[in-house]
Amino acid sequence: MPRQTPLSDIRNIGIIAHVDAGKTTTTERILYYTGRKHTIIDVHETKDLKSSTTTDYMEQEQKRGITIQSAAVSTFWRGKKINVIDTPGHVDFTIEVNRSLRVLDGAVVVFDGVAGVEPQSETNWRLADNYNVPRICYVNKMDRSGANFQRCVGMIKSRLNARPVCIQVPLGSEDNFRGMVDLIEMKAYVWFSDDKDAKWEIWDITDDLASKLNLTVKEDLDNIDLIPSLRTELVDTALEMDEVAMEAYLESGEEPSPDVLRACLRKGTITSTFTPVLCGSSYKNKGVCQVLDAVVDLLPAPTDVEAIKTVDEDGNPNGERLSSDDAPFAALAFKVLNDTYGSLTFVRVYSGVLTKGMSVLNTTRGKREKIGRMVEMFAAQANPIEEARAGDIIALVSLQETDTGDTLCDAAHPVILERMRFPDPVISVSVEPKTKGEQEKFSIALGKMVRADPSLRLETDRETGQTILRGMGELHLEVTLDRLRTEFGVEGNMGKPQVAYRETITKPVEYTYTHKKQTGGSGQFAEVKIVFEPLERGEGFVFKDETVGGTVPREYVPSVAKGLEMQKEEGVLASYPTVDFRARLVDGKYHDVDSNALTFEIAAKACFREALKQAGPILLEPVMKVEVVTPDDYLGDVIGDVNRRRGTVLGQLERGTNIAVEAHVPLNEMFGYIGQLRGMTSGRASYSMEFSHYEPVPRNVTDEIVAGRSNKAA
Repeated sequence: MPRQTPLSDIRNIGIIAHVDAGKTTTTERILYYTGRKHTIIDVHETKDLKSSTTTDYMEQEQKRGITIQSAAVSTFWRGKKINVIDTPGHVDFTIEVNRSLRVLDGAVVVFDGVAGVEPQSETNWRLADNYNVPRICYVNKMDRSGANFQRCVGMIKSRLNARPVCIQVPLGSEDNFRGMVDLIEMKAYVWFSDDKDAKWEIWDITDDLASKLNLTVKEDLDNIDLIPSLRTELVDTALEMDEVAMEAYLESGEEPSPDVLRACLRKGTITSTFTPVLCGSSYKNKGVCQVLDAVVDLLPAPTDVEAIKTVDEDGNPNGERLSSDDAPFAALAFKVLNDTYGSLTFVRVYSGVLTKGMSVLNTTRGKREKIGRMVEMFAAQANPIEEARAGDIIALVSLQETDTGDTLCDAAHPVILERMRFPDPVISVSVEPKTKGEQEKFSIALGKMVRADPSLRLETDRETGQTILRGMGELHLEVTLDRLRTEFGVEGNMGKPQVAYRETITKPVEYTYTHKKQTGGSGQFAEVKIVFEPLERGEGFVFKDETVGGTVPREYVPSVAKGLEMQKEEGVLASYPTVDFRARLVDGKYHDVDSNALTFEIAAKACFREALKQAGPILLEPVMKVEVVTPDDYLGDVIGDVNRRRGTVLGQLERGTNIAVEAHVPLNEMFGYIGQLRGMTSGRASYSMEFSHYEPVPRNVTDEIVAGRSNKAA
């Protein structure tokens, strides 16, 4: 079957933002204006579970009014196919943004016109930087009280270290938001109704524009006064991308045509030289069509971005795979979802053609997969397809061997595509089924949830035998347990949250350990001399073999590394994993008969246990970057409470009529915070937090933790 949509006419984009900036509302409007939906459901209308927006179809999303998992929809605008992924804005579900950005070619970053750049906006922006995703900015909610376009643009510049270029300027704000000026066409788009089917009028830019729209607020008038200077800045910035157009402009003095400007802006956007900024109000149905135009005009097709890198088994780059139907088939699995249709594996096809019935190779695991049902997802709805081509985002039903991050490819031309990076969990709870008879069903369901979400970890506590579920936050774990009920029909109980502490060392130590055992017949012997040294925070574990002269035979060195790798998971202070240290194997001894791989592994483990007691072991705790947005009246109470939680206040920022307090607070002090914050501020404050870094635990707190672990073991 020939290609239906040319590769150059495909746009794979994500909608990313902080929670409550309006991503799902914007996606709903996109589907309405492109003809994929005939009604609009607003997020606040879904909490009775009787209706849902297209992309927030899970019960947990409807109840909470937030996006929990990314959802894919496809639509068309001006003849271009747009694959849209609506992503979560809550920090606990950053994994969804991470894996979506990995397979997208562009993104629309939505900002709240009042709050501007919020913590999760920064996190998502950094993720987009990591994956070199070109983006455009959309300042939403210009109809809200306190909305300020120029302040938001300033925050994009200062807090994201970006280079924003305004291609629109708002006309009015709050209740008097009327539309925007298009600085490319130099035309005003004006609405006189908030109705979803209201048509905008196109006006010329005249000196009496403000009076015709009855604009009297200073900030609104300032925006209109800025039009000439912002237009000049737009022209100068855009023409940096085209020397011929720049020379023609300088020689003739005639401003470039809108088409030339758009071509230059597209080039600058795709190379991330700058980021275009638009404005609007999705809820009031103003500006969404203009965002769609910008997606088509400025964001890249699969052929416009760098070819996907290929790597060897150790993750080192070794080539690339061009986005083309003619290249051998290669795709990346970026999400596994347990659905009513069975297990769905979402893949982005980077090259070649995939057809139903094909046998492909999972190069990450060395397994073969037979392609059965293939579907194109429209949120919860699965539409069967017979083939997928380069640039497509589809789902494969009931793959047995493929997990998130795996590569599927033509077995005759095997490659491994550049892998995805996932955050480590920072919080853990014990979980168990509500009834003992459902233990097996509960374990199977939990295993499927963990397979689908790489930011979840499942382990068994060796001391208590409890099942421990680790994740990114309290909400993340709550939602996971609730989804077991709705998706697998099994209910579970959750224990008290536990912090994922770490251990490290503060001083170097050299230690020699001899493992010697004689029990009749051949004995056991191995001696290792290892230097343990502290590393900088975040560097993990490094092993180096510095032996000379064969004091430890080459074939036994991996066993020493393996022993240390295993033993570091149980530290000497409170049995937490040990991180940020280097182990240098400098010497050792062996016996021709009594030494083997196992004896050196045992020696390395014992050497670790004894040496680290002398290396100044300390506990590390996860510290969260917290932002509390509160009315000024409660500022003193909020700051005092942060200090009582061993927090450090970093600064204060204006957020419309509220104050945002930024602080670093240990995760252990943040459990149940939302209830206390609401009580303290009469329900008027809110907060968000994300993992920042690990830092040493104070001595008195360490003693409590160690004592608690000892009592638990007893």
